[in-house]
Amino acid sequence: MKRKNIIAAGIAAGLAAAAGAAHYKKMIDLGRVGKRVANAAKLTVPVEENYSNGVALTPPMGWASWNFFRNRISEEVIYDIGAAMKKCGLVDAGYIYLNIDDCWQSSMRDEQGRLQADLHTFPSGIKKLREDVNRLGMKLGIYSSNGTFTCEDMPASLGREAIDADTLAEWGIEYFKYDFCHNRPIPQRAPCVEKITVWKKGMAQEAEVTAEQAILKGAARVVEDTKMATGKYVAGLSGNLGSAEFYVNVPEKGEYVLTLCMRKKSSANKYIEILVNGSKKYSTTVPPTIALSKAGRHQIMIGLEAGTNGIKLHNPVASRRDSAALQYTNMGRELVRAAKEYAEKTGEPERKICYSICEWGLNFPWQWGRQAGNLWRTTMDIKPFWASVLGIYEINVKLHGYAGAGGFNDPDMLEVGNGSLTYEENKTHFTLWCMMAAPLILGNDIRAFVSDDGTVDEDNETLKIVTNRDLIAVDQDPLGKQCRRFRTAVVSDILVKPLEGKRIALCFFNKGGEERDMKVNLRSIACQSYAELPITDEYRCFELWDKTEQMVRGDLEATVPPHGVKVYIVESR
Repeated sequence: MKRKNIIAAGIAAGLAAAAGAAHYKKMIDLGRVGKRVANAAKLTVPVEENYSNGVALTPPMGWASWNFFRNRISEEVIYDIGAAMKKCGLVDAGYIYLNIDDCWQSSMRDEQGRLQADLHTFPSGIKKLREDVNRLGMKLGIYSSNGTFTCEDMPASLGREAIDADTLAEWGIEYFKYDFCHNRPIPQRAPCVEKITVWKKGMAQEAEVTAEQAILKGAARVVEDTKMATGKYVAGLSGNLGSAEFYVNVPEKGEYVLTLCMRKKSSANKYIEILVNGSKKYSTTVPPTIALSKAGRHQIMIGLEAGTNGIKLHNPVASRRDSAALQYTNMGRELVRAAKEYAEKTGEPERKICYSICEWGLNFPWQWGRQAGNLWRTTMDIKPFWASVLGIYEINVKLHGYAGAGGFNDPDMLEVGNGSLTYEENKTHFTLWCMMAAPLILGNDIRAFVSDDGTVDEDNETLKIVTNRDLIAVDQDPLGKQCRRFRTAVVSDILVKPLEGKRIALCFFNKGGEERDMKVNLRSIACQSYAELPITDEYRCFELWDKTEQMVRGDLEATVPPHGVKVYIVESR
């Protein structure tokens, strides 16, 4: 992946002074989002209602294989991690998803064209592994990419969304991470249409509607070409600029062959969406042509009603962002369909699939992710060092307006316990993710918490961090609200997260390399409408790491260590 570096200049200066030039250099390797986050233009494609599959009403919690194991995975490794999570109390703490990332697949699809597990490292198959994981009280997750291949060049799902969703449903998968490697954008160009015909077996002749009979909107226009026998065609349907609606009469309800009679105008791929009677949506990609003939045909099956039907043709894709939104929405729709249909077919309880959109933030998924899935990546990949954690935080913290119960900004998996992060940095990393209502997906080797004789290392620092029930409760608060940055001094932030029961979580965050005294007037926070904290003379403040409590009138004060946090539950007395 190419990672073009765009991070706000003001943040750069502050961080360079506070964290040192070496740390800042690492931070700017993160990705392409930065300053443009707040001013991103809107989509041109229409979006649907919020994704509502009934899962992820709070941020999902679990573990994923990529950050520690990369491609060194097997069914034994995955199961052993799950067993260790059960043993050391992580499952009881809420970490219920056990997610297999890239490299679980065979390079070969099976005889029916379905994905299958690596024949050597996952010989028992994914369904058997899911059944074993379920017995641990956990749910199995899996991975693919919205591309022709995954990031590790294994079979992926672009163009195979329906069959792959059916396969996941058959296996009983309940979490699906969908990456963005090897993506091929939907073409912005639309075909030029001379006429349409519809036909089904038993009809004496096909019904035909010409370009001149279409109702045109926007830039759509009829072009006359005296060099061709047909003479006229509709152009101007590309890039969300125009549409053409054809009205056709058929004798009975049923499935019909729709033929687009086209003018071959370019050697590029073309895309068209077909809306039948304002409700049934179809889409198709028209391949490029090098043929000598200038007249061509492209067919698709559509459902029509008896009598007159409206068939609208247009291409809503005006940018790569539109393409990504449509592709991810399509897969989300297939996951919902497949889970429901498999349950109906078998009589088994429906296993709804938590849908994780891993688009890296390149196409502003926070703008359309809530209509497409349950969570959406807002940044490029996290790395296990401080500058990476800090840089991702600076991007994701600005996006509070897009998150809420059932749909969450995803600043990527947790690196707690990995790489060069210190104990204080691990605490801060975990705290910030909880304050931002982020998914809590662990990525360390959980087996390290359990000795060979089965004894759990209760004193393990990483285990203590990720099982802090008070911080987990902040992340899992039913309101599902992400924190806001109440105040910033570049090298320090004060964060406020509304909680159920007219309480708040308040975090002092010291980004710098030196200890810092911080304070805030609690009544000034209570005056903010988003906080919903009652205005009173005294507040109860409970610190979630030290487990200390104090009653505060006026200012809450704290000394915050370098790269550290102090985080409180604040409520009226």
